[in-house]
Amino acid sequence: MAQVRVEIPFGSSNLIIESGKIAKQANGAVTVSVGGTVVLATACMAKKPREGIDFFPLTVEYQEKTYSAGRIPGGFFKREGRSTEREILVSRLIDRSVRPLFPAGCLNEVQIVASVLSHDGENDPDILAMIGASAALMVSDIPYDGPIGAARLCLINDELVANPSFLARKESIMDLVVAGWGDGIVMIEGEANEVPEARVLEGLKMALKALQASKDAQVQLAKQIGKPKTQIPLQAVNAAFVAKVRQLAIGPLNEAYTKIADKLEREDAVNAIFEKLSGDLSTFAQFNTEEHEISASDVALQFESLQYEVIRNNVFDKGIRADGRGLKEIRQLDGEVSVLPRTHGSALFTRGQTQSLGIVTLGTKDDEQLVEGLEETSYKTFMMHYNFPSFSVGETKPMRGPGRREIGHGALAAKAIKAILPTKNDFPYTIRVVSEILESNGSSSMASVCAGCLALMDAGVPIKAPVAGISIGLISDEKRTVLITDIMGLEDHFGDMDFKVAGSREGVNAIQLDLKIKQLSIDLLEKAIAQAREARMIILDKMHAVMPAARAELSLYAPRIITLQISQEKIGEVIGPGGKTIRRMIEESGVSSIDIEEDGKVIVASPDKDALDIAVGMIKALTEEPEIGKIYEATVKRVMNFGAFVEFIPGREGLVHVSELANKFVKDVNDVIKVGDKFKVKLMEKDEMGRFNLSKKQAELE
Repeated sequence: MAQVRVEIPFGSSNLIIESGKIAKQANGAVTVSVGGTVVLATACMAKKPREGIDFFPLTVEYQEKTYSAGRIPGGFFKREGRSTEREILVSRLIDRSVRPLFPAGCLNEVQIVASVLSHDGENDPDILAMIGASAALMVSDIPYDGPIGAARLCLINDELVANPSFLARKESIMDLVVAGWGDGIVMIEGEANEVPEARVLEGLKMALKALQASKDAQVQLAKQIGKPKTQIPLQAVNAAFVAKVRQLAIGPLNEAYTKIADKLEREDAVNAIFEKLSGDLSTFAQFNTEEHEISASDVALQFESLQYEVIRNNVFDKGIRADGRGLKEIRQLDGEVSVLPRTHGSALFTRGQTQSLGIVTLGTKDDEQLVEGLEETSYKTFMMHYNFPSFSVGETKPMRGPGRREIGHGALAAKAIKAILPTKNDFPYTIRVVSEILESNGSSSMASVCAGCLALMDAGVPIKAPVAGISIGLISDEKRTVLITDIMGLEDHFGDMDFKVAGSREGVNAIQLDLKIKQLSIDLLEKAIAQAREARMIILDKMHAVMPAARAELSLYAPRIITLQISQEKIGEVIGPGGKTIRRMIEESGVSSIDIEEDGKVIVASPDKDALDIAVGMIKALTEEPEIGKIYEATVKRVMNFGAFVEFIPGREGLVHVSELANKFVKDVNDVIKVGDKFKVKLMEKDEMGRFNLSKKQAELE
C-alpha cells in the first residue's frame, strides 16, 4: 500500500494526516498529528449485516494512552482500564459528527477507534481524533458520505481564536467544538460564560471557515489512497405490502397523533394499533414469496415509517404537534424548592412530562475530585451528575451505573451551571449537584439545568445569575423546514435535530447540536438560537417566581467553612512536627477539618459554629504577631522571685515583673499567683533582645 501525507495550516502550527504505513489490516487507518500530539484513527466494518436490529450499529472508542504523555497509570493494575469521562465525551463528539453521513439502512457494524499515541501537553487531541475518524472512513471502503471537518473556536481576551493551544484556552470564556459538512454545520458542543448569542453565532461562522481546510485535506487524501466504497445491498420492499400496511394503519395513527396529548395514553393507543396490525400475519400472506415471508419485524418497520410520516406531515401541513401545542409553545412549567428535608438544597422542576429532581450537597476540600488528564492533574470543586432510571419512562432494565448518555447529559448540564458558580475564594465549598430524572419525555438534560440551578439557590449558594435550558427541534424535507420549541421524545426520535441551548438572561453558557440530516445552514442556526433565547426567558421568569434569589443562609445541615490567611512562614507552626499541632487543634476544637494551602490559606470546616470559632481562635492565636499595647489572655507557666513567665500567645512567653502584678506592693510573688493561673495582661514592650514585657496591673486598668 502506498504511503501518503497531507499537511495543512492548523492554528499556529500545521496538521499532518498520514496513511498507508501502520494498521493496514483495518478498512481504513490514518495518523493525525499537530506538534508532538499524534492520534491514530482506524475504521472497520463487519462483512455482513447484524441480524435482528433496526438501527445502525456504530461504536466509537476514543482512548488516551498514558504513555503518550510519558506517564505510568495510577492504581493497582498499572494499565488503562474502563473509559474515563473525558474519553466517553470525546467518543460522543466523534459519533455525533459522523453518524448522519452513513447510508440509511446500513446494518453492518462499524467501529471507529481513535487512540492518542503521543501528547505534547499543548495540542488537544480531541479535534485531531474527530478529523482522524473522518479521514479513516474516507480512505476506507466503508460507505460514508464525508468528509466532516472539525475545529475549536475560543474567545480569548475578546478575540475569536481558532484552534488555540491548551494553555491559551485557559484564558478563554467560550470554547466551541464544531464539525461541518458541505457548507453547513453537523455538530456543536460548547460552553461559555454568559456570552451573548450574537457573539456565539460569530464564533460558529468563524469555526465553519476554520474547519474547511481539514475537509479539503481528507478529500485530497482519499483521491490518492482511498478504496472503492462497498455497496451494501438494501432489502427490497414489496410496494403492495407497504400500501396494505398504510391502508390499515394511517387513519388510526392520525387519530392517535392528533387527539391524544398525554404521552402514556398515546403510546398505549399506538401500541394497540400495532398489535392489531401484526397480531394476524395472515392478512399479509398474499405478499409472501419463496425468498421471504412477511414477519412481525417487517410490519414494525413499515409501521415506524408511517409514524414518521404522520408526525411530520401534521407539523408541515397543519402546524399540529402530537400533544396539541403550537410550534413555539413550551409545555406547562412547574417548580418547587426544599422538597427534601435533610439535603443541603433540593428542587423539583417539571416541564410537561419531563421531571428532574435536583439535589445539592456542599462539601469541604477533602471532597474535591482528583482528575488525571494527559495535559495536567487537577482537582474539581464542582461535579454535576445525571441519573436516568428506567422507571422514568415506564420501563424495566438492569441498573449498572451511568452509561455514555448519562455522562454526556450530565456534562452538558455541568457546562451550563459551572459558569454561574461563585469563585473558590468567595465560596470555598466543593459542590455536587445531582439530577434524578423522575419522568422523561424529551430534553431531560435541560430540565436538569433548571432543577440544578433552583437547588443551588435553595442551598444558599451565591450564584451569579439563574440559568435555564431549552431544546429546539427541526422537521424538514427537501422543500419545507420548521423549527419547533421544547421537543418531546417522539419529536426527537422522528425529527431531524436536537439543539440544546442553556444560559442566563445575559447570554449562553452551554450549547449542543445533534443532527440526523447532514448539515444545518448558518441562517437556520441563527433562527434556532433566537428561538431558544425566547423560550429561555419564559423559563427564567417561571424560575424567578419559584425562587427569586439564593437563600441568605446555608442549610442547617451543610458544613460551615471559614477561610483565614496566614503568613507562609507560619504554616509550619500551625501544622507542627509531624502534624501534631494541627491534629491537636482539630481534636480540641471539634471541627471536621483544617486544611492549609501552599499560599497560607487556611480552610476550617465544621457543622458546629462554636467549634469553628474555637479553632479559628486557636489558629489566630498561634499565628498572630504580638502587638504592643494589646490585651491578651495569659497563662502562668513559671513563677520566679522577680515575677512570672506567662504564655500570652500559643508558643509565646513574656515576663510579668513583680512590680506589674498588682496596684500594690507585692512582697512575695507566690502570694498573688501560682502556675496555671489565667489573667489578662497588656503587652508593654519588646526589648532589644526580643523579650516581651507584660503588665497585669495595666490590663486591669483598661
